[in-house]
Amino acid sequence: MKEVVNRAVQRAATAGATYADARVIITRHQSINTKNGTAEALTDATNQGIGIRLIADGAWGFASTSSTAPADVDDTADLAVRIARASATLSTGHVELGPQEPVQAEWSSQYEVDPFSLPLEKKLAFLLEADKIMREVPGLDVATGELNFVREEKWFASSEGAEIVQTRIQSGGSIEALAQGNGEVQRRSYPSSLDGDNANRGFEFVERMNLPANARRTAEEAVALLTADPCPSKTTTLILEGSQLALQVHESCGHPTELDRVFGTERSYAGTSFLTTDKLGDLRYGSDLVDLYADATIPGAMGSFGYDDEGVPAQRVDLVKQGIFSGYLSSRETAARLGLKSGGAMRASGWNRLPIIRMTNINLAPGRSSLEQMIRETDDGIYAATTKSWSIDDLRMNFQFATEIAWEIKSGQLGRIFRNTTYQGITPEFWGNCDAIASQDEWRPWGLLSCGKGEPVQIMWVGHGVAPARFRSVRIGVGGESG
Repeated sequence: MKEVVNRAVQRAATAGATYADARVIITRHQSINTKNGTAEALTDATNQGIGIRLIADGAWGFASTSSTAPADVDDTADLAVRIARASATLSTGHVELGPQEPVQAEWSSQYEVDPFSLPLEKKLAFLLEADKIMREVPGLDVATGELNFVREEKWFASSEGAEIVQTRIQSGGSIEALAQGNGEVQRRSYPSSLDGDNANRGFEFVERMNLPANARRTAEEAVALLTADPCPSKTTTLILEGSQLALQVHESCGHPTELDRVFGTERSYAGTSFLTTDKLGDLRYGSDLVDLYADATIPGAMGSFGYDDEGVPAQRVDLVKQGIFSGYLSSRETAARLGLKSGGAMRASGWNRLPIIRMTNINLAPGRSSLEQMIRETDDGIYAATTKSWSIDDLRMNFQFATEIAWEIKSGQLGRIFRNTTYQGITPEFWGNCDAIASQDEWRPWGLLSCGKGEPVQIMWVGHGVAPARFRSVRIGVGGESG
């Protein structure tokens, strides 16, 4: 495949490109789904192809093909050049890339047990054991489970001389319990909702989730929510558990720091951003405790890699430092507009997609507290867990989240559970009210599989490292003041 990507780059140069890069990607994806004691679905598919990106006449061109035959690669490179030249007739400026030293390197994610080396029966039995335990709980209606595994091999070459090979193994999954009654439908998920939890690890990561050991509690909470009190409406103290806080970071920090959003060159799915360039280094984004950063070097985290899809090395980039907005997720082109070097955030979801700026691992740095201490220090408040739904405006300012479950906090102790819990806020105000974050002992990365962006849509895998955190004066419930 090295010969294929180099051929594509050379052909592009011959056809008139002033810059070119090519990616061959071979991906195998396996997913297993269970429902109420049976195997509901199984997917095991492999796809491959090559994407060729280039600059000709000062404009971008991109084309792809599922074939790596020499004639098809040549035709695809020629097509990309024609597309660039057509784009140049409508372009208002020339593409300029920031400098990047080309590297020749290999990288692979770390894992102990290759999930594709295990028989399907073992993985299915792992899910069905948890399924059986959930269905033993009286009042439960539906028990489901899912496992996902990916092997991705990628070859990259550029006309600047870069040659990079990367291999990634991904594993993850979840279980979910659904109960209905009393005019309610309630669910509980473990270890998280949405995509569950995922990592660039092997099957050992799934085993350490211990889905069967958490199945009964998950089902019991789903049933208990049917008769739980509704979330009150008031302004109070809010403590968020890790998976919910991970999505809060994703929506209110990850998306608005994408520099293409700021420049208005990408708006789909997540809008633009309130973090305009005039605010860099000046805007008070959060309290002094809030340090947010991108880091694609965290071992095993879902947003980790060796090099992005421009050949830029994985790195750490500060986004918010001691509460002050301080950086962006960037590419070679967007960073150059600010006189900066790329932060290594250009990624494509596959060989047939053009790389765009994507989140890597967007993290909230740990503090010095603990979940136990934050609860103990709270006289009146809410501890909310696990995403149920979310909404945020196209500038990433005004938001509302709903969680699967919450617990009342009274006099420093957890009390009754609440159903249908919601909270609202304005991003800088919300993060400005953060007054405690748990320590490194409770900090962990969460892996998401389904961050959508771009047209045609690209579904990307990202990570968020967080520990539970506390926020004062948060509006919860409908209206947020009475009750």
